[in-house]
Amino acid sequence: MTNRAKLGFSALAAAAAISLPLMVSWSRSAEAASNVPPAALVEPAKGHREVAVLAGGCFWGVEAVFEHVKGVSHVESGYSGGTEDTAQYYTVASGATGHAESVRITYDSSQITYGQLLKVFFAVAHDPTEMNRQGPDTGTQYRSAIFYANEEQKRIAENYIDQLNQAKVFDRKIVTQVTPLKSFHEAESYHHNYLVNHPNEPYIVYNDMPKLVNLRKQLPELYKEK
Repeated sequence: MTNRAKLGFSALAAAAAISLPLMVSWSRSAEAASNVPPAALVEPAKGHREVAVLAGGCFWGVEAVFEHVKGVSHVESGYSGGTEDTAQYYTVASGATGHAESVRITYDSSQITYGQLLKVFFAVAHDPTEMNRQGPDTGTQYRSAIFYANEEQKRIAENYIDQLNQAKVFDRKIVTQVTPLKSFHEAESYHHNYLVNHPNEPYIVYNDMPKLVNLRKQLPELYKEK
């Protein structure tokens, strides 16, 4: 087990002793992960590098999750949905820029499909039924969104959301936006690898470490150590 994994799981153990309501929340997240089926649409293996841009609340945890997904070579935090001149953390925090905290995921489509990335996104990376919030964070900058780069990504995303809604996988309807990717603006350097650099920060322990545990436990076929 790597240093990152050791730090993460020890921090999670400490958090588990702190809050019973928190444990209930983690349990629900784990249950959601186990209930999310794979995307029904079959994608042919392309065998080259692809990019996906997803938003699901604070980018720290979403970035950390996808860094542990097989077939993913690089993940970076940033902003999507607004213009370049407003793509700064404290400006985006106003909720008035149109931006969402997002992650840009570079992956090998011969190892993992776009649909499998979306399974991770819906199952463990965030709660797709929360409107303009995730956990303690509120505002449009924390909305659930899929920024599609092409018509194929749009088709897969829309079909998968319909599939999950019809199967009633979640107690509430999915509110994830499916919107065209106009631009992605990289976040400030101190946001990158935030979980790795701050594994014992309470926000990380309470909100983000459980996502890694759920990924490793519920989707072991997609999990990789770092």
